[in-house]
Amino acid sequence: MNWISEVVRPRIKTLFKRESPDNLWIKCPDTGQVVFHKDVEANLWVIPGSNHHLRLTATQRLKQIFDEGTWLDVPLPDAPVDPLKFRDEKRYIDRLKDARTKTGQQDAFKIGFGRVDELPMTVAVQDFAFMGGSLGMAAGEAFIKGAETALDKRTPYLLFAASGGARMQEGILSLMQMPRTTVMVRRLREARLPYIVVLTNPTTGGVTASYAMLGDVHLAEPGALIGFAGPRVIEQTIREKLPDGFQRAEYLRDHGMVDMVVHRHDLKETVARLARLLTKAEPGPVRSERPSHEGEPLEAA
Repeated sequence: MNWISEVVRPRIKTLFKRESPDNLWIKCPDTGQVVFHKDVEANLWVIPGSNHHLRLTATQRLKQIFDEGTWLDVPLPDAPVDPLKFRDEKRYIDRLKDARTKTGQQDAFKIGFGRVDELPMTVAVQDFAFMGGSLGMAAGEAFIKGAETALDKRTPYLLFAASGGARMQEGILSLMQMPRTTVMVRRLREARLPYIVVLTNPTTGGVTASYAMLGDVHLAEPGALIGFAGPRVIEQTIREKLPDGFQRAEYLRDHGMVDMVVHRHDLKETVARLARLLTKAEPGPVRSERPSHEGEPLEAA
């Protein structure tokens, strides 16, 4: 046997092969900078070099805003599923199933109740990962449930808005959520409870045309796209070039549409300070309730 020509290759092919996870690195959408995943996570999902604020899931938002990352889940009411039997390239009910599998949520809203810097607060979060955070009947019912919880507990109501607008698959039933949510904002105002809105990237369409722009105070994350129609649609309509940074958080702040642009690191402290100012409250425990393990149902606590 000629050992040079008849050599037997080892059968263990992966002996010296190193496996690396797919999400080891994150590429900045603004600069193309590649950053280590763990560094971005430790920085609250903000790219360290460019300061680009990445989108967060509803659960990540609640973990960041509540003390010790714990809260009580507010059970959300059921809403009709696919009332119009809508179908385009795909059945609407199938799109809902895919979104629920992807996000682990029933719809685009998640509501939590707990403490923010020791101040009792009800927090509603829209998840853009669920069909673009679109406003449908389920999302409208969730917003209303959150407002009712704030009224019942006598707490400020904090909303993190992130949406592409109304959900077209529900037609007029989706658009009807705009006046319904507006009525709930009016009830909060009559009860003299603060309604604070944090506009995140993006907040557009029917959400901007209703409850997202009705807050007592409007905060925005840096670089967030905020508006009704998108910049490309506006340019095609008026046939003019828009100014640099048009519809971004900083532009809207400079033109009086947003009160403050707040970095994610400072958001919790800013929200708590505003809530205390508006309620004339001092730091303290959450009445008789207690923050429980992450996501424990409010009724079970």
